Amino acid sequence: MTVSFHTLGCKLNFAETSTISRLFEQAGYERVSFGTLADVVVINTCTVTGQADRKCRQAISKAISSSPNAIIVIIGCFAELKTAEIASIQGVDIALGNKDKFNIIESINSLRGITSGISSCNCDAYNCFVPSYSLFDRTRSFLKVQDGCDYRCSYCIIPKTRGQSRNAPIADIVEQAKIIAEKGIKEIVLTGVNIGEFGKTSGENFLQLLCELDAVEAIERIRIGSIEPNLISEEMVKNIACSQKITPHFHIPLQSGCNKILALMARRYRRELFAEKIALIHNLIPNAAIGADVIVGFPGETECDFDSSVSFIENLNLAYLHVFTYSERPGTKSVELPDKVKPEDTLRRSKKLLKISELKRKQFYRQNTGKTFRVIFEQKIKGGLMTGFTDNYIKIKAPYDASMIGKTVTIELTDNNVCSG
Repeated sequence: MTVSFHTLGCKLNFAETSTISRLFEQAGYERVSFGTLADVVVINTCTVTGQADRKCRQAISKAISSSPNAIIVIIGCFAELKTAEIASIQGVDIALGNKDKFNIIESINSLRGITSGISSCNCDAYNCFVPSYSLFDRTRSFLKVQDGCDYRCSYCIIPKTRGQSRNAPIADIVEQAKIIAEKGIKEIVLTGVNIGEFGKTSGENFLQLLCELDAVEAIERIRIGSIEPNLISEEMVKNIACSQKITPHFHIPLQSGCNKILALMARRYRRELFAEKIALIHNLIPNAAIGADVIVGFPGETECDFDSSVSFIENLNLAYLHVFTYSERPGTKSVELPDKVKPEDTLRRSKKLLKISELKRKQFYRQNTGKTFRVIFEQKIKGGLMTGFTDNYIKIKAPYDASMIGKTVTIELTDNNVCSG
């Protein structure tokens, strides 16, 4: 029997897909590429935006057309939220919400003679944590350390699809990290929905997790996924500054540089705190790369609000931005807010922030040119070149050399070896 996988959305989804793929291997399945003929097709989905929903539907259509006789299984957040819609799609056999997706083999085995198996659940009603990590890449692994979120940002549907914040004990996560390192993987990326909340179900905290992972000799590089600004402490930054393994790279959601909009979003900070955290990091780790998420077109965002946000962002020492267009998610509080922003205004604002992001990225590269960094080259090849990342997340290119893949090398940054995109 053959199985193919397609993953949409966050790094957490990729970690979970990898874990699910190993369940199929243990059951005797052979993995094939998505889009080729397979006996089973698994699509791990995302529903964070309307665009994510569209990509899910497109992937489902591709799966049905490329493997018309396959068992088509839709799992994850889109399956959790849009169960009825998925059930109405001819060709889809099974839909499993986030609680049940790890029982996928049992669901397939029990399908015999049934036209469809649709399973969803109320995520608030369970408190399970399924350990996951990815092994798709020879150089990097996504390690799931936390799931769910207790925040209730007015625009976000994820707490409804992922449930409350939860985690495994630190000891269990350390053991998984050791397994990853034994596979020869150099870099571990810590992932979750809100990883700064780590410890709520084990009586521990995220800083303790970092310290325990940092002490594992077999691990070479630890990269932190997105972390909320209000959950970054001075003690945490000091520990990262002293570490030889935890990378000087932070991705911190800002969402808006206007306090009025942050309040409407029900964020747990104001822009002054965000600026304080950026200053703290750069004071202790001068070469740190700091990226930020920004949402444009949130209901109630006037031109004056946007200009205020832009001015604030321009004055922040950031390396890049991830710019998102506000997407209305049914079931969130922001749907009820008045003063919707016109699509053409949202598009214009998005383009402006993307230009600012590019300027900041180039400035960050210039600040680091001439400095020496450790780079781990990856397996991907394009135009005869291989690429890798410095510890502070600068993408480096070099002529392809198979013997260098997965190796850590020391390189001086120049205008010629830094990837522009």
